[in-house]
Amino acid sequence: MKSGDRVVLANLCGEPHLMPSLLMDRAWELENVRLFHLRPFGKFKDKYLEPGMEKHVKCATVFAGGVPSIVQLIREGKAEFYPIPLSKIPWLFKEGPYRPDVFITTVSPPDRHGYCSLGVSVDYAWAALEASKTVIAEVNDNMPRTCGDSFVHLSQIDYLVEVSEPVYEIPQVSITKVEEKIGENVASLVEDEATIQIGYGGMSEAITSFLREKKDLGMHTEMVPEGTITLVEEGALTCEKKSIHKRKIVCTFNAGTRRLYDWLDENPIIEMKPVDYTNDSRIIAMNHKMTAINTALQVDLYGNIYSDMLGLDQYSGAGGQPDFVLGALLCPNGKSIIVLPSTAASGKVSRIVVHPTLSGNVKAPLIPTVTRFYADYVVTEWGIASLKDKTTSERAKALIEIAHPDFKDELWEQARKINLVA
Repeated sequence: MKSGDRVVLANLCGEPHLMPSLLMDRAWELENVRLFHLRPFGKFKDKYLEPGMEKHVKCATVFAGGVPSIVQLIREGKAEFYPIPLSKIPWLFKEGPYRPDVFITTVSPPDRHGYCSLGVSVDYAWAALEASKTVIAEVNDNMPRTCGDSFVHLSQIDYLVEVSEPVYEIPQVSITKVEEKIGENVASLVEDEATIQIGYGGMSEAITSFLREKKDLGMHTEMVPEGTITLVEEGALTCEKKSIHKRKIVCTFNAGTRRLYDWLDENPIIEMKPVDYTNDSRIIAMNHKMTAINTALQVDLYGNIYSDMLGLDQYSGAGGQPDFVLGALLCPNGKSIIVLPSTAASGKVSRIVVHPTLSGNVKAPLIPTVTRFYADYVVTEWGIASLKDKTTSERAKALIEIAHPDFKDELWEQARKINLVA
């Protein structure tokens, strides 16, 4: 790697262990290097904060992932943030402004035919691999061999570095009573034979736990929550009724515990695909009863959905939310479901607001991730609001009904003041 290079790291838990730190160790020898990744795991990320580092190695990203150092860099103008959904990252590398020189990834050891697996991170890997002049791969014996479009031949890799490190994990979190109630409410909207998309975290695991009685579910998603293992084992998720990729769980990356990685390893039900395929709204819409389930930080009474900012701070990124919301709405029998707890800050702040500028909360997200024109269902622990077929006033009333009782009177009062409701 040399001055002026644009470097790409494999995504999330596919992030290489050794090479990013070695790059940052010699950062002061380099100038004007750009380092692209999404949410980083390695300790290399802390070196970004050293004074003047952005002149040597500068972060570039589309997803901060709530990592404090990355959020700070963006706030201070010391990182490059591209406001695009995940589906557009391959475009960014192949046709857009970030044409990579070096791609650093993690792969499984090769099989007897010379093929390694990209493991838990296929997403933008093929675009980076094909666009980069140099490909470096850490060969990690702990990386699962996933099925689908995940196999890269040794001839496609310029340099191999042998490591034996645990694949990065995201630990399971305890499910709260609020998340459990939200999961129960969401499950009531998921029909038998639906194709579901669902993300990671306590909310996602709570939702999957209430889907065990469903019949012949399918899955077309970015990542597979750990609760999927139980749904497959108990026969709720079969993918038999899918309209495309029948009998396959289609995903693009994975993040979880070793239990998930062991389950993914050589599992023929898994079909890993590049992110510009999994997250293509047109492909998503082809799935039978496509049901996209995504979390948000805040929803206003107009139906605008806020998921990636706190105030004007770039807290995370759009991720695949816009891709799947649009895909579900393009599907003739699809549903887009936005889920969130009704409050934040230990119950001191309502996540249902008339508008963020009227909330009195300095951390209230000010820029929507998905605008009101694409709103469908919103779910809290207090109920379900169906918005797609409602007027602006009707939406406001439906959303107030699922707000926390402690804030309902204030929401009604503010909504009346601006003539949003009578």
